[in-house]
Amino acid sequence: MPRSAARPQALRGRVFRGSSVVAQGLLTPKQLRSSAWTRLRQDVYADAELVLTHRLMVSAVGLVLPSGSAFTGRSAAVLRGVPDIASVEDPVDVLLPAGTRWNARSGVRARSMRPNQPVVRVGRWRCADRVDTALDIIRRGAIDEAVIALDRLVRDGMVGLDDVRQAAAVLPRGRGSAQARTVAQLADGQAESPQETRLRLVLAAAGLPCPVAQYRVFDGDGFIARVDFAYPELRIAIEYDGLWHGERRAFLDDRRRLNRLVAAGWIVLHVTVDDLHHPERLAARVRVLRAQRLALINTR
Repeated sequence: MPRSAARPQALRGRVFRGSSVVAQGLLTPKQLRSSAWTRLRQDVYADAELVLTHRLMVSAVGLVLPSGSAFTGRSAAVLRGVPDIASVEDPVDVLLPAGTRWNARSGVRARSMRPNQPVVRVGRWRCADRVDTALDIIRRGAIDEAVIALDRLVRDGMVGLDDVRQAAAVLPRGRGSAQARTVAQLADGQAESPQETRLRLVLAAAGLPCPVAQYRVFDGDGFIARVDFAYPELRIAIEYDGLWHGERRAFLDDRRRLNRLVAAGWIVLHVTVDDLHHPERLAARVRVLRAQRLALINTR
């Protein structure tokens, strides 16, 4: 029978420097190379039972960062409790003290700190402050994805939208500063899913009036529903429908909700992911629906 790999209790569930645990006598170099441990970076290992996540990679990078460095961007957002804003494939974003030279190796995106840039401690690690973290995220990548990210940060309470807008407005000219200002104006922080943000951006790009997000509808008996988007003056509700596998009770509740909306004079436009792949057609449907409702109101 083959012997199981040595897994000292002190290292279970941990990320650690290989050279350190060998020096402490917890593992031998041969044991360190066993299947019990996952090598994350040069001289950095983790318990193989840990799931590989961006948060785990942040810890691995943190163990080898130069003194005075900090995390920023999506990595800092993960440390602040927004785990799914970055995947294990995304680079770890770090700030290095000005003038610091460091071989970051693959999987890390590094840049220098601004003079007197504020950093704060988040748990074990140093991070850019909340606004700088958000600005680092929205100044790079596709605009739509940046808006989705900012909506998520605002909705989760990591940063205030007004704070980001004010900071973006005074950014000096530089890479991504113009995009940051655009993204800050496009975000509203109310979307409850990435697809809701995408839907709102489709309507905005088509020149349609901005609908009210997360609108609460009432009738004579009280609250009916909160809809994703609404044109209240036209009683048009727009709902994004993802893949839904609900129980019978949830299905019946949804049908009652829809019936009450219709009885109250509302029309509901259901949007799917396929509709988002054809934005021109979707915008045309909304435009026609608005025209029909306007005509109906004007003939009363």
